[in-house]
Amino acid sequence: MSALLEARDLSVRFGGVLAVNKVSFDVRRGEVFTLIGPNGAGKTTVFNLISRIYQPTTGTLSFEGQPLDALAPHAIAALGIARTFQNIELFENATVLQNLLIGHHIHRGTGFWSNLFFTPATRRAEHAARLRAEEVIDLLDLQHYRDTHVAGLPYGKRKVVELARALCTGPKLLLLDEPSSGLNVEETEDMAWWIQDIKSELGITVLMVEHDMTLVSRVSDRVLAMNQGEVLALGTPAEVQSHAGVIEAYLGTIDDVSSLRRQAA
Repeated sequence: MSALLEARDLSVRFGGVLAVNKVSFDVRRGEVFTLIGPNGAGKTTVFNLISRIYQPTTGTLSFEGQPLDALAPHAIAALGIARTFQNIELFENATVLQNLLIGHHIHRGTGFWSNLFFTPATRRAEHAARLRAEEVIDLLDLQHYRDTHVAGLPYGKRKVVELARALCTGPKLLLLDEPSSGLNVEETEDMAWWIQDIKSELGITVLMVEHDMTLVSRVSDRVLAMNQGEVLALGTPAEVQSHAGVIEAYLGTIDDVSSLRRQAA
């Protein structure tokens, strides 16, 4: 399986703090690849490097063989990389459908005059955007909330809307930053099903940061464990959970690991 995203010797220094230190990994096409680790391990910093929010101090990133180093942040979505955030970033005074249509905006390909006079090209672009939004609404069971303003939605539904908007950009790689954060058990179960559907039905590769190890074990093909900005272990969820350094830094005791495995079984 070929690599979609390649990270080589990534390091980031903020003043005297080395937030990420020589981190290397590949994300293969068609897999769910998850970053785990305690708070401050450097996971979100890695996401910010891929999103071009941060510039690496050393090291390189490439997507489909194309270097990301010289790209501006706004060029990342057009390249085929979409992202959700720990803190939900939506237009609260717009409806769910309007938020999703904004996600599809990068594919419109029409200019100011075409939009002003609503030319046939603009009508075709509008139809394609709405078709894509409706497909995502059906996938994530958002039909009931299509015309609801985001400000009136409970937190769990807002998380789903943010995921939906990212999918409307038509990504090849989807970055999920703690998708289960703030969700209850039932909502986390739904999120697990959707991540699996995104991979199997839509063919989208997923790179995820997550703390819920039950979710990690259920959906991940491979896991990279980090601590203090460095790589601790890389492998299947079971291999990483059994790693002594990971247990000490993140998972706690061997009994905790056994409990997590029973929950995931």
